[in-house]
Amino acid sequence: MQPSRAEVHQRIARISAHLYPSNPQIGEGSMLERANCRAKGGAPGFKVAILGAAGGIGQPLAMLMKMNHLVSVLHLYDVVNAPGVTADISHMDTGAVVRGYLGQSQLEGALTGMDLVIIPAGIPRKPGMTRDDLFKINAGIVRTLCEGIAKCCPNAIVNLISNPVNSTVPIAAEVFKKAGTYDPKKLLGVTSLDVVRANTFVCPLYQLTVNYSNPSQESRLCFMIDFRAYGISLDTSVTAFAEVLGLDPREVEVKPPCSFTPEETEYLTKRIQDGGTEVVGAKKGAGSATLSTAYAAVKFADACLKGLRGDACVVACAFVASQVTELPFCASKVRLGRLDWRRPRKSLLRAFRKEFPSSGISIEFQIQ
Repeated sequence: MQPSRAEVHQRIARISAHLYPSNPQIGEGSMLERANCRAKGGAPGFKVAILGAAGGIGQPLAMLMKMNHLVSVLHLYDVVNAPGVTADISHMDTGAVVRGYLGQSQLEGALTGMDLVIIPAGIPRKPGMTRDDLFKINAGIVRTLCEGIAKCCPNAIVNLISNPVNSTVPIAAEVFKKAGTYDPKKLLGVTSLDVVRANTFVCPLYQLTVNYSNPSQESRLCFMIDFRAYGISLDTSVTAFAEVLGLDPREVEVKPPCSFTPEETEYLTKRIQDGGTEVVGAKKGAGSATLSTAYAAVKFADACLKGLRGDACVVACAFVASQVTELPFCASKVRLGRLDWRRPRKSLLRAFRKEFPSSGISIEFQIQ
């Protein structure tokens, strides 16, 4: 039996929905309410929005998230070129349904009902540009986007990539506090690129490999730095942690056990810290570390989705509200899950509260 003309039009409208986000497929009084929608005919999973999807980080990030089997709906938002990126990504034959949103007037549509919001929006770092220069521009962008999140999806997990993360995360927190929606366990600054670089630069020296089919091995290769002289072990995702504590980042060793010469230690520490500058220089001003950043962001987003799904022992590194030091935010190892989204190790918190900064660090402990 041939379908009716009305049925044919409905099928065509569904196929082309990604090109027309204002189409009232999702709205008040419709079959799919905005607050509860899942992709009709799509894969079961979570709804993810990428804000800044047409940028240098946003495009590869969108492509990789379209490939993630945990994503059922993928909303791509930007102030320019969002329709083109959406059309391109939507041709990939994976389960996630893609919809594009262009400009401030469509921001609410992009955010309504999302489970996870990833923000790579902002200008890229250019040669000679300081973090203060980045901050002056990207702070306003992050503020506007977070105001939309507070209004349209206040319970969503927010992964903030926009640089400088150590400044944009506190700005986002203040926006959410003002709106009355702030939950420190759901605001996560993405620092996983440092971990990726540490793995990449250190593994070849010791013939180590990362088996991504084995989550426990992947987490072990999130190397640990051991400040032997200070009796404390911390995760290498934050080389800057040493500077926060007034320690010398060159006096480190990694786990699994490896021995570095002073020259190797200084070289690796500097290369991890200055990885972004290395890429900017290599591209001769034509771009920044966009592809590796997108890759690292997708790894972290995948960990967040697994946590939302209820997987056990999902641990990653992020820049979060913290009591580890006197600073209100710090990069830390966090546990991701439905009920206890961020749970820093209690031994770590107790030791720092007791010993830092008044009497120095003297208690020896390790994070396994």
